[in-house]
Parts: sequence; C-alpha cells; structure tokens
Amino acid sequence: MISVVMPAFNEADFLEPAVREVVDGLSARGLDGEVVVVENGSTDATAEIARGLAGSVPGVRAVTLPRPDYGAALRAGFLAARGDVVANVDVDYYDLDFVEATAAMLTAEGGPDVVVGSKRAAGADDQRSALRRLITSLFALVLRRGFGLRVSDTHGMKAMKRATVLPVVERCRLGTDLFDTELVLRAERAGLGVTEVPVTVRESRPSRTSILRRGLRTVRGLVVLRLALRADRV
Repeated sequence: MISVVMPAFNEADFLEPAVREVVDGLSARGLDGEVVVVENGSTDATAEIARGLAGSVPGVRAVTLPRPDYGAALRAGFLAARGDVVANVDVDYYDLDFVEATAAMLTAEGGPDVVVGSKRAAGADDQRSALRRLITSLFALVLRRGFGLRVSDTHGMKAMKRATVLPVVERCRLGTDLFDTELVLRAERAGLGVTEVPVTVRESRPSRTSILRRGLRTVRGLVVLRLALRADRV
C-alpha cells in the first residue's frame, strides 16, 4: 500500500479538491493507497474539512497537531502511515505520476530506500522565480559543501520505504523548514539508498513566508542541525 502524506495549514480553500484528486488518481492507476492529512495549527476550517474527508472518503485519515509546523507535520504523517511506501506531497504541489513511478522504483528488487523529487536534477523544470531558484541553488551548495549532501535537493516531494526509513525519521529532531533536509542527510549517512528524479515545479500561489524571514530561520536551523549531527557521532 502507498501512503500519501499531505500536511495542511490554513488550506480550507484547497484541501478538499486536492485530497479528492489524489484519492481518485490513486484509484485510477490501480494503486492501493491512503491519504494522511496532517492538519497543523490552522486558524480556518482546515481541521474541520480534514475530519469531514476522513469520515466520508474511504482511504482518507486525518491527524491534527496543535501548532503550525510543516516539518512536524511530515514527521507525524510518516509515523501514522500504514503503507509500505510513504510519499509526501503538498496541498498545492502534488504529482501522481511521481507517486506511481517512485513506488515502482522503491518496490523493485534492489530498489532505493528514498527517492527525492529534485528541482535541480538534470531534466527538471523549475518554473519558479529567478530569485527562488537562486536561493535553492545556494542552499544546495551549502548542504553539499558543508554537510556532504550527495543528492541535489532535499525539499519537495519524496517517496520512501517505510520499513527502512522509519528509524531515520524517529531520530530526526528538526521541524519547520529543515525536517526534509535532516531526513535526507541522515538517510545518506545511515547508508540507505538515496536517489533522485527530476520534477517540474510551478508556483500555484505566492510563498506564505517572506524569503528574508525563511532565510534567517534556515540559517539558525542549519546551526542546530550541524550540532545535532555532530553529537550523534560522539
């Protein structure tokens, strides 16, 4: 079974059509799947909509967290997932072809443990603004030079083997913007098979957090991540 984890914060206008499209898409492809909606600290009707979907749409479950935290939502969704394969997507950024293709990769004999949907891999089509593409490239450079990251991206869609990645998820300490990064780094350092495939990225709406604010938060988070990874080697 495939578990699709979908964090949701103040997504009242978009959540229901997105969830229904994912559920219908899995069914149309003949895939046995579930959607785990992780509502986290919403101040609109997102939590109510998530509960309603869980109660009315087969294959949908809802998890609720008390405060907004994207990384914590990803972690909670992975831990709640029941599938052999766990894919994480966003309400405004999902690709069922990616889910289907990576599930086949993960379940093949000798397949990888983690597949990252990379905005920077050869063949990717990143249609975001030039500034956001530049920031992504700089962030990847810091991770490659400063942390030894081997793949070209850490954020965005991913698919993973639940059994082998679960111990890594349980060790992750960071939330917010850097859970993805910590997860991929720890998976690589644990010797798991981590690979990437190119994806197409379009901005369906402006970012909710200013670039400056997110940048400062990321710098602080990278310091914490450096200390956490160093402490694990002691």
